Amino acid sequence: MARRKKIYEGKAKILYEGPEPGTLVQYFKDDATAFNAEKKDVIEGKGVLNNRLSEYFMTGLNNIGVPTHFIKRINMREQLVRAVEIIPLEVVVRNVAAGSISKRLGIDEGTPLPRPIVEFYYKDDALGDPMVTEEHIIAFGWAAQQDLDDIVALALRVNDFLSGIMMGVGIKLIDFKIEIGRIWDGDYMRLVVADEISPDSCRLWDVQTGQKLDKDVFRRDLGNLADAYTEVARRLGVLPQNGAPLGKPTLIN
Repeated sequence: MARRKKIYEGKAKILYEGPEPGTLVQYFKDDATAFNAEKKDVIEGKGVLNNRLSEYFMTGLNNIGVPTHFIKRINMREQLVRAVEIIPLEVVVRNVAAGSISKRLGIDEGTPLPRPIVEFYYKDDALGDPMVTEEHIIAFGWAAQQDLDDIVALALRVNDFLSGIMMGVGIKLIDFKIEIGRIWDGDYMRLVVADEISPDSCRLWDVQTGQKLDKDVFRRDLGNLADAYTEVARRLGVLPQNGAPLGKPTLIN
């Protein structure tokens, strides 16, 4: 295979130049990070699970008319996606108090919120991805007011979709993070869900026991992260067929 041009490498994924103009290959690594990469490890098979799970969620969103950058899964660790202009914001939707909102506002973790709350964080690792308001976003030109209205609408549709899917398999969607990208068609611009949707970017609790099935397992040393993600994939029916081993990373030449 010819060497691909690396476009970007993040904490959990690598983006390579795609086979056609306007496309990228998104490769899922086994790296696990927490606390702005202060805690790191390699969890064998995590990339495979997140690739399959993100494919499942993105395909489902596409099917209900929520546009995403996802085109197709290529193999166990790679998927073909549309190249987008990422808006430099992390969009967080919270249904139940957990993590930073509990610390900031003194709300007991596990407290249901009166309505889904949408928060924005500026994507900058050096600054620790600080929380920002709509005023900041508009003032600094990261997005216009109409963009923000559309982003909130997209985020809430994703929330409805994910909440229903998860509740159907006995999992409560506590919160999740998405990124939004712009796709240009001449002078026309549309917003799409980009990056990934996986247990790396969601908080997922078992409805009956409250067991955590997301990256908090790694953050808080609650057990084996691969086992937690495997349980999510098993319930959703997206594990590799015949229980095939997840295997080690496939290197790209």
